[in-house]
Amino acid sequence: MGYDALLWLSFGGPEGPDDVMPFLENVTRGRGVPRERLLEVAEHYQHFGGVSPINRLNREAIAAVEKELAAQGVDLPVYFGNRNWAPMVEDTLARMRADGVRRALVFPTSAYGGYSACRQYDEDIERARAAVGEGAPELVKLRQFFDHPLFVGAFADAVRAGLAQVPGARVVFTAHSVPDSADRAAGPPSEGGRRYSRQIHEAARLVAAQAGVAEYDVVWQSRSGPPQVPWLEPDIVDHLDALHSRGVTGVVVCPVGFVSDHLEVVWDLDNEAAERAAEHGMGFARAATPNGDPRFAELVVELVREHLTGAPVRKLSDFPLAGCTANGAPCAVGCCEPLRRPART
Repeated sequence: MGYDALLWLSFGGPEGPDDVMPFLENVTRGRGVPRERLLEVAEHYQHFGGVSPINRLNREAIAAVEKELAAQGVDLPVYFGNRNWAPMVEDTLARMRADGVRRALVFPTSAYGGYSACRQYDEDIERARAAVGEGAPELVKLRQFFDHPLFVGAFADAVRAGLAQVPGARVVFTAHSVPDSADRAAGPPSEGGRRYSRQIHEAARLVAAQAGVAEYDVVWQSRSGPPQVPWLEPDIVDHLDALHSRGVTGVVVCPVGFVSDHLEVVWDLDNEAAERAAEHGMGFARAATPNGDPRFAELVVELVREHLTGAPVRKLSDFPLAGCTANGAPCAVGCCEPLRRPART
């Protein structure tokens, strides 16, 4: 049985000042986040006119994928749906049903495992199919791709470009921090957990090796939880302080945990981290994320062709293949189970 379409499934972001608070309320629904914290985060978005770049970058990437599909003779329309902002995945799936789509592949805009990076996209698929109801298309999610040679190659070239700007700089890889308990639960129980952080470290190792970088650091960014809850550390800004104290005079920061420049990249790195480096008199360059690189569209089409034509799986690590699921079912029993927050009394 073949496929009728490709669904591009992403996080979503506001596209105007009036969108910001409703968007943040969608992101944090059910989590009991204080409004004061939402207002604080909203200021980050308002710094950029209330617009996150993520929807624009997704549309540009989709256009590149459509062009690559056509170039390879693959007749597969691409639909765009988000978890937290228009176009919402429920609405997109309803349109797909109306268009006669019966079975579609799903590309989630995350290369990694873990709850937020992988299983939550399964939940998006399950929720959208339930909302559409009878006749909802069957959805098969594409696999994780953190170790795909095209992904690694795009980041390696970006690191080399950064080193050309700041010769002799220390290379620092970053990814979105998560609660330590969530990372411990990442992956199937039989794997021992920490799939997310282990994949991030492996991606950093692969990129560094291809870029010819012998020594580097892996740090975290965008923490949002209360201070009493342990999250993955060190934070990028704290790490810049530590590097400065060791006499490091320049850094290239590579956001290896992200596929595009959404707001957490441009705020946490291009603003906060860059400003801290400047305070220390450190040279600073930020490596580009891959979705603007032509290889990213090639990567997506290659993942699609694994299903359409049985194209060979290309990967650079020994990590097991993971992330490919049907209709929202998780990879394995207990895989990346979400944290259960205690009820408030």
